[in-house]
Formats: sequence, C-alpha cells, structure tokens
Amino acid sequence: MIELKSPQEIEKMRRAGRIVAEILEILKEKVVPGVTTSELDKIAEELMTQRGAKPAFKGYRGYRHSLCTSVNEEVVHGIPGKRALKEGDIIGLDCGVIVDGFYGDAARTCPVGKVDADRNDLIEVTRESLNKGLAQVVMGNRIHDISWAVQSYAEKEGYSVVRDFVGHGIGRQLHEDPQVPNFGEPHTGPRLGVGIVLAIEPMVNQGGPEVKILEDGWTAVTVDSRFSAHFEDTIALTEKGPEILTRV
Repeated sequence: MIELKSPQEIEKMRRAGRIVAEILEILKEKVVPGVTTSELDKIAEELMTQRGAKPAFKGYRGYRHSLCTSVNEEVVHGIPGKRALKEGDIIGLDCGVIVDGFYGDAARTCPVGKVDADRNDLIEVTRESLNKGLAQVVMGNRIHDISWAVQSYAEKEGYSVVRDFVGHGIGRQLHEDPQVPNFGEPHTGPRLGVGIVLAIEPMVNQGGPEVKILEDGWTAVTVDSRFSAHFEDTIALTEKGPEILTRV
C-alpha cells in the first residue's frame, strides 16, 4: 500500500534529504586516489552524527556500515573496507539517514582522479537517466512512466539497466511501496498523486543487465565484469509540484 505523506511529514523528510545531500557533496571531495572505502564510511558517519542524524543503513538486515561503496563492476551495496581507490576507478556512494523518524536516501557515482572517456560517459548517462526519471514525477503520470524514461534513455545511449534492483517509496521506512523499476511500459503502474515520495535510482551497466551477489551476501556485481554506475534522489510530489529532497 502506498502511504501518502502530509506536508508536515514531507517537511521532516526535507530535513533528512538535505543532510544526505550535504554529506554526499562533502564525500565527493574526499574521493581521491589512495583513500580507502572504510575511511569514506567513517567520514560519512561522523558527518551524520554532527548533524543529529542516524545512519539509515547501519543495522539494516545486519548491514554493519553507514555507507555503501560500490567500485567499478560493483553495482550496489558494496561494503566499505580496506580497499584503496586507484586513479581511473569509479565509485558509487549510497547514503541514507534517519531524522525525526523519517528517511532520506540518495546516491552518486564519482570518478577517482582522471577516468577514461568510456567511464566518464557511463557516469554522465546514468546521471541524466535519473534526471529523465525525475522529470516524470508529475500529477497524473504513472510509476512506469518514470521507469520507461530511465530505460529508454539509457538504452538509446548504448547501455543496459539493472532489473534485479529497483527504486522504492520511502518515508517512515527505508523501503516502502511502490517499487520503482528502471524498466517498464509507459502509462502503466500506480498513478502519482500529491504526497507520494519516491527514491528513484537508475543502475546502468556498460555491458549486459545481469548481476550476481558476492559471497559477502551484499555486494552486487555485473556478471560480465564491465563497469556500472548508480545515481539516486528522493523526490516528493507536493501541492506545489515535484520537489527533489536530496539536492543542495
């Protein structure tokens, strides 16, 4: 069941989203050759604490970290650790917080130093596919209008979209109804109305869409070992129109 949010609830989510956006902006500057993914996780948790927020991911289904750090062929849910980033890598940073009982969630993929043209293009296409999806969050549209916008743009540019993981509703829980796939037929799915809040998150692969989970039980990687990128924003549909809650 889709739980529509009141203006008061959206205001709380606005605060959570703002904190996520601020933390990601700081983390992007910390992504340099030599930094380890665990160091990025530590910085993220310190920034959450300084802002009076709780890590949304820590403790979720046994996850032990505040950030997901997915490098190169890792699609989502990469676990922070001793891995040091190298020049030319790309890294997806997925960040979530809880503020006053409500969640904020967003992700960015960043280049590490200078990356080659193919990797930079993957990042830019994934970023723009998110923008295409966000633009469909208007009164009267349906969920799969978002899905089709993401899929059609990414595939037109020569990439594939991951089908095993999807976007989602968000509010008092990290994952709420409805699911927001990155593929689907336009003009189908639940209709969008005032009070709906969604986390839209394209995961775009250089090669095929197939993914597998590593033995750690979390990290999703591409089956063909080609690179993947991930962008995510939380957006609310208010009486004044759509509002992206996770951008500064």
